[in-house]
Amino acid sequence: MHLTVLDSPSEWSRFAEASIERRMLLALGDRLGTRLRPRPLMLPDGSRVEVEGIDDAGRVLVQLVGNQGTYKPAYRNKVMADMFKLLWLRDSVPTAERTVLLVTELIVQALGGWVARAAADLGIEIHVFDGTTAVPLRHRT
Repeated sequence: MHLTVLDSPSEWSRFAEASIERRMLLALGDRLGTRLRPRPLMLPDGSRVEVEGIDDAGRVLVQLVGNQGTYKPAYRNKVMADMFKLLWLRDSVPTAERTVLLVTELIVQALGGWVARAAADLGIEIHVFDGTTAVPLRHRT
């Protein structure tokens, strides 16, 4: 199978210089020791998909939930949709080895009950961005 990384108009695609998404990817990249950038991909079946973060080797796939402000119950749906996308991408991107959902502190509320457990059981790592750094959900105090 062959995966094509499509050209973006810029290295950061739609993530502006001061955006939370860019800061989130930089912090997670520092944590994981790899460079992460948003990329459009063309999958072997011809499907085009935007991945919010991927390393240069295509081994680490990242989705971001960077909402801030007041928590809304709909954020839980966004978390679950991104988890589903990560599962699909892991099966669709031949080089994928690791899937990470990176959320803001606000979104941790959406991970209550069975959601974080399901992510762990499915092999999706969850990291939390505190505005400066990204830490694994299980290591938060």
